[in-house]
Amino acid sequence: MPRPASTYTHEPEPTSEEEDIEDVDESDDSESEDLPNDATPSSRQKGKAKATYLSEESKIIVQTAFDAYFTYNKPGRAQTSSNVYSQLVVPLSAEEYADAIASSSKGVPSLEPSILRNSNLKSVFSRLMCELDEGFNIICYGLGSKRRVMNQLATSECSNRGHVVIANGFQPNFTIKDLLNSIESIPPIQDLDLPSAPVEKQTRRIHDFFAVPSQETHLYLVIHNIDAAPLRSNKAKSLLAILAHNPRIHIIASIDHINAPLLWSSSEIFSRKPSGAAIHTTPSRGFAWLWHDLTTLASYDFELTFADRSSLSGAHTGGARRKADALNAQNTATMSETAASHILASVAQKAQKLFRLLATHQLSAIESGDNNASNDLQQFGLGYDVLFDEARANFIAANETALRQLLGEFRDHNLIVSSQDSTGGGEILWIPMRKERLANVLESLAPL
Repeated sequence: MPRPASTYTHEPEPTSEEEDIEDVDESDDSESEDLPNDATPSSRQKGKAKATYLSEESKIIVQTAFDAYFTYNKPGRAQTSSNVYSQLVVPLSAEEYADAIASSSKGVPSLEPSILRNSNLKSVFSRLMCELDEGFNIICYGLGSKRRVMNQLATSECSNRGHVVIANGFQPNFTIKDLLNSIESIPPIQDLDLPSAPVEKQTRRIHDFFAVPSQETHLYLVIHNIDAAPLRSNKAKSLLAILAHNPRIHIIASIDHINAPLLWSSSEIFSRKPSGAAIHTTPSRGFAWLWHDLTTLASYDFELTFADRSSLSGAHTGGARRKADALNAQNTATMSETAASHILASVAQKAQKLFRLLATHQLSAIESGDNNASNDLQQFGLGYDVLFDEARANFIAANETALRQLLGEFRDHNLIVSSQDSTGGGEILWIPMRKERLANVLESLAPL
């Protein structure tokens, strides 16, 4: 009977003892021809056990815990399909889309409510402006796009009384920061040469500018789809509530979501704007809404041009960068203490200082914040600009290139994750570790 093929990829030169083992195997094979299939000589078992033992001892490199961690935690490449619908079908341009819509609706009479006819529209605008002068803000609901009517109100009425800023909230990349920057680009405010500041200070600065008694010009904010995702966050609503409660700032907004009224509390909806000396005190919050049914039955052609057809969420999904950051933030697994210790032991001393700086800030933010909301670690993160200023002050990184290099090792292993702030405040960085685990890792670090 022929000798079975060897299952070992590498073996050392056989010694005299191993040659005896092979001879025993061959003799056993010849003698076991008459044995049943389930019968195995004991000498064959001893030979195989001896060979397996020698094969295990021939391994020279044995992975440590550090090597095993980095071996099994390599950042893998995202596997995506190349069969993208946008590559198979060329998308229509803006002109082609407009021509196609016009040709498809040709010959079909358009439905238009009688309230939107030119004879009645002037009285509607007069009533809306009177309500704005009385200290209310206007919110419009109803079926159909309200963009054309609201823009007509802004150009024909509001522009004659003050400054006008139109915000397209349905745009995926729109943020509250864009709205504040547009307000500060108004010539009277732009002449002040204001420095860049966070959105909170920027909102307070705009409020104080229009709260001055000598300021006679009013500001009219026309916000399309105030119920859109960029303006739906608590921070964005809080900043808009400060502007909406200023008697010289008026908001005309539209909503299309059926549950949009649930965005505001009853106190915010029924609040009233202050008057007199109360304007100069700490800014109060509220919207003072008056609800108007503005059913136009018009199609949402312009709004849907920004829709993300690859998502079921439709137009309010955010840009590609924001979607990727949100997905990475959601899929980031919580880091263990052992894994964090392995990573910190393999980085440079300046990188450890940077980690200690960010971890200390995050721990203090968690302790001063609400313990019930500690599941969302992103809210306790640190802005990139603030981290860079502190890193430069502590002689950790002299420029942004050095800071990016120090963060690169942590980002590759998801010890430090980042995401774009939904309010447009910039990049937020945090450590995906619970309070107790992060404190233990800080204690285990060697003193610097």
